[in-house]
Amino acid sequence: MTKNRHLLAVLVTALMIALLGTAEAMPARADAGTAPATRHGWAGTWEAAASGTTPALPGASIRNVVHTSVGGRAARVRITNRLGTSPLELGAVTVALQEKGAPNSPNAVAGTVRTATFRGAASVTVPAGEDAVTDPVPLLVPAAANLLITVYTPTDSGPATYHRSALQTSFVAPSGNHATDESGSAYTETTGSWYYVTGVDVFSPRTAGSIVALGDSITDGSKSTSSANRRWPDRLAERLLALPPHRRLGVLNAGIAGNRVLLEGTGPSALSRLDADVLSRTGVRAMILMEGINDIKGNPNQTDPAAFQDAYREIVRRAHARGIRVIGATITPFGGNGGYTEAREAVRQAVNGFIRTSGLFDAVVDFDAVVRDPAEPNRILPAYDPGDHLHFNDAGLKAMADAIDLDTLRFPPVPSAARDAA
Repeated sequence: MTKNRHLLAVLVTALMIALLGTAEAMPARADAGTAPATRHGWAGTWEAAASGTTPALPGASIRNVVHTSVGGRAARVRITNRLGTSPLELGAVTVALQEKGAPNSPNAVAGTVRTATFRGAASVTVPAGEDAVTDPVPLLVPAAANLLITVYTPTDSGPATYHRSALQTSFVAPSGNHATDESGSAYTETTGSWYYVTGVDVFSPRTAGSIVALGDSITDGSKSTSSANRRWPDRLAERLLALPPHRRLGVLNAGIAGNRVLLEGTGPSALSRLDADVLSRTGVRAMILMEGINDIKGNPNQTDPAAFQDAYREIVRRAHARGIRVIGATITPFGGNGGYTEAREAVRQAVNGFIRTSGLFDAVVDFDAVVRDPAEPNRILPAYDPGDHLHFNDAGLKAMADAIDLDTLRFPPVPSAARDAA
């Protein structure tokens, strides 16, 4: 029965490829240059930016738990070997819904496991430095739901490209191909990282497109509740889902803890990863840019506000060339943190002044004003501070997301006069 079920899934996949278009299913850069319109009904629903490499898990099945923003009638998965040094061999990739009511369970909802294929093949070899995209996977994907993206790595393909700080429990079956298992009994180990999986698109013609949050650990969700999807982009996705269907946008989180605008740090710099993590994503209409604190307080720290201005101009120029709106977000306070000095605070204030008043960005969200302590503006409000005086607890991240004017994410945006009249 199981064999017949998987054969049926392969046949359905082949039919979907014919209906949706093979050209749309395959190239990793298939959607480059297509924003702001969602191309042929596909929209991005989830992203994890490649942040580095870690030792591979040869012979293991890795069950990545990812959370959708928008839903759709089919899915396709983005696999990455972008930072690897050898060809990546995957013996199997599957997609399923995580068992309902079990955010920390490796079990799949019965009947939802689907084998993902690559040009009809159930296995794939991804060259070093490249990404691959699956064929359309026939699965009804709900909005705001957890998916299980399982990859089986039969051999040691060298360093594994991963997203280190997932803030989500995923699972590992240390031996054997358990990608198609509905039961999670073989998944006896856990991991706090996402392996090889860098994105999920859904087929959703009514969805308006997607928005990318490009940032560092604050966007990545550091200090938020693990396995609860309390990052500020998650809260933004909740707000967007409350809108009419034609105004909904998928939310893609391209945050990397430790990331910088100007220098390589944890993961490639914002400038060097812009194409891979923003511009080539599916149906991108807008980007929220919040990066710079690690350049200011990190080692070596950047002291010239003009360097930030030049970098922001380059990011905006490249995004506008693809028809993508850019919302600039001010850098939040870090007074009391070990990296704080008055000189570095002066750089932050200068950079924030540029973000607010330069006119470079299509819109501005003033996260600094939302979270700072009025009594000590160089510090975070105590109610939002988890204790490190840099990141935010769940309440602070929610306040940030709630400060975003949803109309500024539309393309074209709603004119301010029209918003006032409404």
